[in-house]
Amino acid sequence: MKKLFYLLFVALVLLLAACNSDSDTSGEAEGDSSGDGGGESAGKVEIFSWWTGAGEEDGLLALIDLFEEKHPDIEVENAAVAGGAGTNAKAVLATRMQGNDPPSTFQVHGGEELNKSWVAADKMEPLNDLYEENEWMDKFPEELIDLVSQDDNIYSVPVNIHRGNVFFYNMAVFEEHGIEVPTNFDEFFEAADALQEAGVVPVALGDKESWTATQVFENILLGVLGPDDYKKLFAGEIGFDDERVVEAAEIFGKMLDYVNEDHASRNWQDSAQLVANGEAAMINMGDWAKGYFANDLDLKTNEDFGYFPFPATDDSFTIITDTFGLPKGVENTDEVKEFLTVLGSVEGQDAFNPLKGSIPARVDADPSKYDEYGTDAMEDFKNSRLVPSLAHGSAASEGFLTKANQAVNIFVTQRDVDNLIQALTNAAGEM
Repeated sequence: MKKLFYLLFVALVLLLAACNSDSDTSGEAEGDSSGDGGGESAGKVEIFSWWTGAGEEDGLLALIDLFEEKHPDIEVENAAVAGGAGTNAKAVLATRMQGNDPPSTFQVHGGEELNKSWVAADKMEPLNDLYEENEWMDKFPEELIDLVSQDDNIYSVPVNIHRGNVFFYNMAVFEEHGIEVPTNFDEFFEAADALQEAGVVPVALGDKESWTATQVFENILLGVLGPDDYKKLFAGEIGFDDERVVEAAEIFGKMLDYVNEDHASRNWQDSAQLVANGEAAMINMGDWAKGYFANDLDLKTNEDFGYFPFPATDDSFTIITDTFGLPKGVENTDEVKEFLTVLGSVEGQDAFNPLKGSIPARVDADPSKYDEYGTDAMEDFKNSRLVPSLAHGSAASEGFLTKANQAVNIFVTQRDVDNLIQALTNAAGEM
């Protein structure tokens, strides 16, 4: 219901933007505060996010401290909204944007969550000048800049990167049963068979929230299609009835034969605990799981748990990136750009990401500030093909994602490949 609530508000935003496009005053300058729109007064920056949990809140506060140190004359309001892994915050944001009361800047995933919602609704100011002033065009990968751009305009600044196509595994379990890290699907299923015969759950899954299963499926799609055709699939250039998508669905069904029976009652943390205590061998999860293993469960990287790219995707990097932009209608444009400048700087990214458990979006950050997983991920980020995540709102619109999650959820229960393909094909018009 929360997601439906959010979608209804986004639809209202788009409708209002369309209705108002003919009546906008063409003489109003960019950033002009003469209208009756909302926004913060000059000398203050309101930072809107859903970062209230351990690690992510620490990172945000460190970033705010750095900004206040550099700009003591600018007051910062931390307007984080807790709950629902961002669902609550997105609903509040939709209400405010609809009511012409935007925060100074807000957290949004790069890709279609940004472009199909707020850019399409004409609610964001372009930031090309900020990128040029700070000489950022070669500091962020081109494929990442493309993810926060529309029609040659750049609309937000990425602060972090998480990787979605990674497996974490219990090293003691792998060693005890002589399991080698798999690099392709054949090797993966050989390992899964050996683990299952030994009485160990091969793959932990917690799909109480359906995005976790969608994330597994998107990574199988990436492994079968490769990065170029994966992007073409979500650009509408390849149909969901393509034989390779069918193949990916069949592999997905086979992989589900190796998950824990109680997957539907667990969230991702619950399923990660199965790996931590050795009841399950591995889990596909975004690398926030590394922070969970290391910080919450006190496990040691490359001693207690290891990691490897999702089978057949070792040259690709599924990115989930949090970004911040400049909403139209705010009065404090200069102050917001000062914050975005700090957020996009090496110093800002290195203050935030080690605490968040993510890696910097810039390619020139200081690797000495990151742990072994972080430095490995940074190297892969520089050298891999970058692809957007469907499960986390980057590859397709929220409308398509909602229907994809529903289709995947039904597939997990029924294992009907034809129905999954048909449902995705029917939903493709909303991408």
